[in-house]
Amino acid sequence: MSRIGRKPIPIPQGVRVVVEGKKVQVVGPKGELAHELPPFLEARVEDGSLRLENHGQEREHKAFYGLHRSLLANAVQGVFQGFRKELEIQGIGFRASLQGRKLELNLGFSHPISFPIPDGIQVTVREGTQIVIEGIDKQRVGEVAASLRRLYPPEPYKGKGIRYVGEVIRRKEGKTAQSK
Repeated sequence: MSRIGRKPIPIPQGVRVVVEGKKVQVVGPKGELAHELPPFLEARVEDGSLRLENHGQEREHKAFYGLHRSLLANAVQGVFQGFRKELEIQGIGFRASLQGRKLELNLGFSHPISFPIPDGIQVTVREGTQIVIEGIDKQRVGEVAASLRRLYPPEPYKGKGIRYVGEVIRRKEGKTAQSK
């Protein structure tokens, strides 16, 4: 049995969880999320917490037990508090700005990059170099942050690029002139 799967998910005040068969709907102050359970899992709400029960005996079923418990815990946390990722841009002339539902990035290329912001995600730009991504779905917030970082990953020589706040990039020393 999965140790993670057995842990009950506490439901905070202001969050409502509705279980209809294999569909779990989580509604909170920030929005609502739905999650579909596989046939061998069962969810029920009791004593102010959400519990999962595994009816499968195969190895994969035990792994999915913990996975779906974590996904539901993230849904509860997302509709209650939300999730946020912060990125910073480093490099001379590197800038970001919001243009409606698009993020305009100047990353030293010959052209600016226009990044469309998906629905359910809020993006804020501070001082032109700090990008804050917020939303209720942890996976989508992380996906958008990773997509932005992928546009210009931090390089190890000068440290230019888009990085997560607090991310440490191992720096390398450049080539030195060879003496004869």
